[in-house]
Amino acid sequence: MKETLVKRFGFDPNNIELLTDAPDSCSSLPTGANIKQALTNMVDGAEAGDVLFFHYSGHGTRIPSKKRAHPFRHEEAIVPCDFNLITDLDLRELVNKLPKGASLTIFSDSCHSGGLIDKEKEQIGPSSMVHQNTTLRGSDITPKTIPYDSILHHLSSLSKVNTTDMGSHLVELFGSEASLRFRLPLVDLDLLEQVMRPDEGILLSGCQADETSADMNEGGGRAYGAFSNAVQRVLEENPGRVSNAELVIMARKMLQSGGFEQHPCLYCSDDNARAAFLCQEQ
Repeated sequence: MKETLVKRFGFDPNNIELLTDAPDSCSSLPTGANIKQALTNMVDGAEAGDVLFFHYSGHGTRIPSKKRAHPFRHEEAIVPCDFNLITDLDLRELVNKLPKGASLTIFSDSCHSGGLIDKEKEQIGPSSMVHQNTTLRGSDITPKTIPYDSILHHLSSLSKVNTTDMGSHLVELFGSEASLRFRLPLVDLDLLEQVMRPDEGILLSGCQADETSADMNEGGGRAYGAFSNAVQRVLEENPGRVSNAELVIMARKMLQSGGFEQHPCLYCSDDNARAAFLCQEQ
């Protein structure tokens, strides 16, 4: 992805920060705090006309919603290497800090990533596209999901707190670095979500909120995200202007023709759906 950003879109390599848990890398680890700090630094340093991009390829999960109006709903989250979850509310807060005239595209190649920016408008998703029947791939696919119960068990073994509430474990372990969704009382969460401005961010998700995203295993220890790979192939095949909506539709079709079950989605304003991916107009 870094090569695509530099060669296709003209990003300065010095402005690209890589966080990885690869064993042979000298980069910082993608912990919850490190990811949020890198994103905060990027947004705080942005000016009108800047194009910001966050690419995440890793684990995702869903957590039960505490919203009184949605007793059976789930909230989406990504799972950093230390299990300090980053939720849809954290990314919404980040998007709302953008200076006027700057853009932020969040590209999440992770399970349950549909709707990962809270209150973002669905452009391409479960209610807007008809699924096609495909011949599914076999054992070379690895889902990126970590089940909620597995995360809860891991966190409780570390925190030693006797509760089934995941937020209590995260706050005990990470304090002020835990997600807003777990640190704020329900009343404050309701007020916060009422004043948040919708339609300010651009989310390209690897799948719908109720689906898993796949990693492709090439053998020899090499793996890559199927959605990330599909997007890069679409860009290679289409050297001219590609809108955010066109990119997601073409990547979705490519994955379906390859036998993948996941359905990439797009969440953003109507204008941003028509806008060129990463503002490349030519």
